[in-house]
Amino acid sequence: MKRRSVLTLLGSLSLLACSRTPVTFTGIDITGANYANDFHLRGHDGKDYSLASFKGKHLLIFFGFTQCPDICPAALSRAVHIRKLLADKAEQLQVIFITIDPERDTPELLAQYMKAFDPSFLGLYGDMKETQEAAAAFKVFYQKVPSGSSYTMDHTAISYVFDDKGKIRLALKHEQTAEQCAADLRTLMAA
Repeated sequence: MKRRSVLTLLGSLSLLACSRTPVTFTGIDITGANYANDFHLRGHDGKDYSLASFKGKHLLIFFGFTQCPDICPAALSRAVHIRKLLADKAEQLQVIFITIDPERDTPELLAQYMKAFDPSFLGLYGDMKETQEAAAAFKVFYQKVPSGSSYTMDHTAISYVFDDKGKIRLALKHEQTAEQCAADLRTLMAA
């Protein structure tokens, strides 16, 4: 092939590469963010987990607590609906719930809580220090708030999505519908 033909071919390929439609998401694209790089926690199944434990799976990670009256049940119910919408791709998604209330959320309670939504969901926990480290790594806010003789927890209501290579990609807002979240996940899974 002559030099001129090669240059013409390369120019055409460059134009094709530039004309690709950019990928858009309903969630916040945080690809390349310099946080949420890892965690080291235990599962309700007694095993130790980090991000590397889930390589090859897409992850949906939410921080919350089992006695949450509304935000956490809504987020996990949405995750159940997302998996149904993903249909044959549902097995590619691992839903992880990280407790910010290790004082009350025992492994047994986390196991029951996960099973109530979907037996495939995994509850993770750590001690107070490990919980603080995991939340800080993900820039998740949480705070104990006294409520009568007990307490509740204020916390960030974002769900984080990782691709199957273990890279953080999206922050799903609490207001997003399951349909919007599933569409974002399908886009990621097709990439």
